[in-house]
Amino acid sequence: MPDFTTLTDLAAERLGGAVLLANDEFFAPKENLLKAAPAVWREGEYTDRGKWMDGWETRRRRESGHDWCIIRLGAPGIVRGVVVDTAFFRGNYPEHCSIEATDRHVADDAQHLAAPTTRWVPILPKSALQGDAKNPFAVDSPERWTYLRLNIFPDGGVARLRVHGDVVPDWTRVLTGGGWVDLAAIEHGGRVIAQSDAFFGNANNMLLPGRSTHMGDGWETKRRRGGGHDWAVVRLGRPGAIHRVELDTDHFKGNAPGSASLEARRAGADATALDDAGWTPLLAQSKIQPHARHVFDDLAHPGEVTHVRINIFPDGGVARLRLCGTVTGSAGSPTASGG
Repeated sequence: MPDFTTLTDLAAERLGGAVLLANDEFFAPKENLLKAAPAVWREGEYTDRGKWMDGWETRRRRESGHDWCIIRLGAPGIVRGVVVDTAFFRGNYPEHCSIEATDRHVADDAQHLAAPTTRWVPILPKSALQGDAKNPFAVDSPERWTYLRLNIFPDGGVARLRVHGDVVPDWTRVLTGGGWVDLAAIEHGGRVIAQSDAFFGNANNMLLPGRSTHMGDGWETKRRRGGGHDWAVVRLGRPGAIHRVELDTDHFKGNAPGSASLEARRAGADATALDDAGWTPLLAQSKIQPHARHVFDDLAHPGEVTHVRINIFPDGGVARLRLCGTVTGSAGSPTASGG
């Protein structure tokens, strides 16, 4: 798959993504499009309308036109690419698809979005689809979007839609009321840009909202058999000063790290990997308990930082990492919009 698939899924249900409206969903409901789990096949299972399918499927169109649905992005941002997954749709997938976008207020309801007055901007031209396949398409659109419209030609079924890109929060709203914010949260633009190992779970899982739901919903490395330790580098959503760290090993009972430390530094907005030089201690190596939520506020204060490296000794799993503090950069600029 293309590199853009390592970026955040802006439409993920975990972030608040939802399919708000579809012109037709006769055979299978629109909500299936954004399910986190891969599509499944149920041999021999039928509903009163036809074969049960794990996706969004419209009836066979007998007039001109095409089918469509409107999606609210859970995390508004810049779309870098999409994956239109037609898993198990073999004789009933659309021949083509296209995608349009708009930056309407996130509180707009579906009927307002579907009105003719809504300005939809094409970000993916009409493109051919393959059946029972993940269809990846790069997107070249530098604007921030809040909603997408997926068009399928002329009709048929799509199992899943993934919308990968860079989160661009409304920082004016995030900072309303003052106080500390989680500078590493995915919904605030935080992202893991490098990790030593992700055999059992990607390190970006640590930045997801809420508590973890199971052991596979965190970052977990393989069992280390040599020297050294595992680590991950987090690019903060905005430059800031960190005042409290929360490290949660929820569900990691026999495989939590023995200890952990944190380092921080400033780096350029386009940094995608960082060498060992320039790191300043943030949290001294501290003992970590299994299946427990740890809060550390006795931190070093390196000032304004843009990146944090978590070190776990020697290996293991971390469910969530929160880096709470104050924004120090200007309100209009995220740490980075690409990379």
